[in-house]
Order: sequence, then C-alpha cells, then structure tokens
Amino acid sequence: MQLRDVSPDDADAYVRMRCDPVMMAGLGGPLPREGMADKVRRDAEQAAADLAWIKMIVPDPAVPGVVAGTVTLWSHEIDDGSISEIGWMVLPEFQGRGLAKRAVRVLLAQAREQDRWGLVHAFPATDNAASNGICRSVGFRFLSETEVTFAGRVLGTNHWVIDPRKDLALT
Repeated sequence: MQLRDVSPDDADAYVRMRCDPVMMAGLGGPLPREGMADKVRRDAEQAAADLAWIKMIVPDPAVPGVVAGTVTLWSHEIDDGSISEIGWMVLPEFQGRGLAKRAVRVLLAQAREQDRWGLVHAFPATDNAASNGICRSVGFRFLSETEVTFAGRVLGTNHWVIDPRKDLALT
C-alpha cells in the first residue's frame, strides 16, 4: 500500500466515494456530483500547500492509477477552538483488506515523527463498526457519543482521540 497526495485527476474517485449512497450512508447520504471537481481541486491545493494531509490510498504501488480510497488529517475550528481530525473512506471493492487501518496508522506515525497536529480526533458514525474498530485497534481513546455537522447534515458519531506521540499502537 502507498499513500500519495490527492490531485485534480482524482475527481472520478471523489465521485465514486462521495456521491454513492452506500459509501455515504453513515455520512447523511450521497453528495451531489456538481462541485466534486472543484472540491478535489481545492483539496489538491491544500495538500500541495501542506495545510492538510489529504492522501489517496493506492493498494498496489505497481498500479498507481488504482485508488482504494482516502485518508485525511486536517485542522479546523469548532465551538471552543481548533482541533485536528482524521477521516477515511475505502471503496467497497477494497474494504476488508486492512487498507484503512494501515493508512490511518501511516498518517498518525507521520504526525508523530513530525510532531505535528497534536491530539487527533476521529468521529465515525456510531453504527460504523469497521471505522470504530479501526479507532480501537490503532490506539484511540473513546470519549463520548456526540453529534457533528458534515456537509450541512447533523450526524450521530462516536468521538475518539489519540495522541500519536504516546498512544499509537504499531501492531
């Protein structure tokens, strides 16, 4: 597996992930196709400027054009300040292979090595057993159930946190 920065050429992968009802079931449903090219362009600009780590998951480096999903680490404002958050998506045909867990672990290890991002939060849907399992196995601590807003939708999530400098499970 390899992680690479998102590029404007990843618009089709964004559409497959973000506009699909199955992929977006835990995130309030599919997003409209309109605007995906602009979204991937903005994300590529943020990644190139190192403002966020927006990575495409390439399952086989020998076939760099095949993308399995994304893993992203970024900071954003919330009610009482700024937090760092990680999120991931893996296309159905690549699920169950451990790619998301490896990608999350690689990005958190990079955060630890660069001493960047501080505490990292994750907010998987309460009923997303796979993503909540990744949080547990990588070393996140469960804080609470909470509601978050994503794409204008209020979602029921589990709130997890990890300090990559101390809590990252490497196995």
